[in-house]
Amino acid sequence: MKVTITAIKADIGSIGGHTRPSEEVLKSVSDFISAGKEKAGIIDQYIGYTGDDIHLLLSHTHGINNNEVHKLAWDAFKAGTEVAKSQGLYGAGQDLLKDAFSGNVRGMGPGVAELEFEERPNEAFALFTMDKTEPGAFNFPLYRLFCEATANTGLILNPLLSKGVVIAVMDVMEGRTAEFHVPEDNFLLAAVLMYPGRYVVDTVRNSEGPILSATTDRLHNVAGTYVGKDDPAALMRLQKGFPATEEACSVFKTAHYVAGDARGSHHMPLMPVKVRTPASANFCIPIVSCVLFSMHNGFFTAHIDAFDTPDWEYSRKKAIKKAEYMREQGFVHPATLIPEELEYNKGYNAMMDEVKKRFK
Repeated sequence: MKVTITAIKADIGSIGGHTRPSEEVLKSVSDFISAGKEKAGIIDQYIGYTGDDIHLLLSHTHGINNNEVHKLAWDAFKAGTEVAKSQGLYGAGQDLLKDAFSGNVRGMGPGVAELEFEERPNEAFALFTMDKTEPGAFNFPLYRLFCEATANTGLILNPLLSKGVVIAVMDVMEGRTAEFHVPEDNFLLAAVLMYPGRYVVDTVRNSEGPILSATTDRLHNVAGTYVGKDDPAALMRLQKGFPATEEACSVFKTAHYVAGDARGSHHMPLMPVKVRTPASANFCIPIVSCVLFSMHNGFFTAHIDAFDTPDWEYSRKKAIKKAEYMREQGFVHPATLIPEELEYNKGYNAMMDEVKKRFK
């Protein structure tokens, strides 16, 4: 059976600032999907949140960029926005950057990741969702997963992974993509992923089919000004000819430094958290959650929280310690981003305009 899984996420309002959506907003979105899924041809649904972002996971047989599927998600977010406004939630509808739906939600604010494939007898996949960071936050863990045997022994032990993968990278400033064949292009890929503010992993595939799809939209490119961090998501198929579940998840235990955080203008570590975790009030430490699914005939037969076991507490403590080290740097780079990457650069530029007047 050929099936499509579609993940669409957006921030449509949260409690007391950028924390988490209210239960009422979540219920309105979920109820809207439930009421409209039969007409849109949706097989199954999952609704959750990471920080202040709601993510929808929908299975269907309509392929990627389907009008009916995307419109259902868009309308559900619009309905949730009305509830957020009625509750006075912060940033109500902030990721819905267009007034009218135009075929699919790409370029309209919500992030989209989609995979279409022939379902295996035991289809396993993961939904990774992040908050308070940008699409390039996936660059380092995905490079390690598909390119470094020191991080993933599956590259040695799994013959299908040993043959390599094709990684498509998006230039988010110009909207162009380039393909890199791993392992022969490892160093070229490393060079392009070195600066995740511009070049980000878009898709991954091998001879077995598509493996990964990630959201790549940068909201300030869509809106023309800063409206919030991009808060990326990714779908990844697991097991057999693809990364094992433990291989795919373990590359996030590093808590590597990413751009984002408070006012979207700092470097802080990416902390793996349990599902339905609010954004941290501790300077908005970037967070990533992961839900593991089994699927049969397009139905999500079961799911679990990948980062819920006790060992992940160690990684969370490491992230907190790395965050404290970086915050000791104060406002001085690299604690803050370079001027071109500051999300609140209008305020900084206004300050610098005044400063320049002082130089003689």
